Amino acid sequence: MAEEAVQEVFIRLWKTAHRYDPSRAALVTWVMLITRRFLVDRLRRTRSAMKAAPLDEKIVMDSGPVARPGDESEQSERFGALMKKIDKLPELQKTVVTRAYLNGQTLRQIGEELNTPLGTVKSALSRALVRLRESDSGGEGQAL
Repeated sequence: MAEEAVQEVFIRLWKTAHRYDPSRAALVTWVMLITRRFLVDRLRRTRSAMKAAPLDEKIVMDSGPVARPGDESEQSERFGALMKKIDKLPELQKTVVTRAYLNGQTLRQIGEELNTPLGTVKSALSRALVRLRESDSGGEGQAL
């Protein structure tokens, strides 16, 4: 993983070399800033992937203990009910929840792809989670 990270940082340095301005920062500072940004993005993606696991309740990746007979159908039903609730959200909220929790994207990535300010994406996610919790009377939304 470290080798991949170093390679990715060097690729980013190469692609953004034209933006380096020695009057604004020392070269080492600029390299460290790009490295830090890359590592923070990678950590966020990893955390998002971990958050997505409770949402899909091991339907896609069942790496937990052996399931009892009937558990999969119950989990599938709960997941289906959650997806129906997500489908009822306003379009931006639905898109943000799906991309953040199911696709593991960072909020920054979502904002860039949707050409939407980061603050708007954060607000949409917050409002969506509140709506999902409020619409949940059986406790299923607590996985979010």
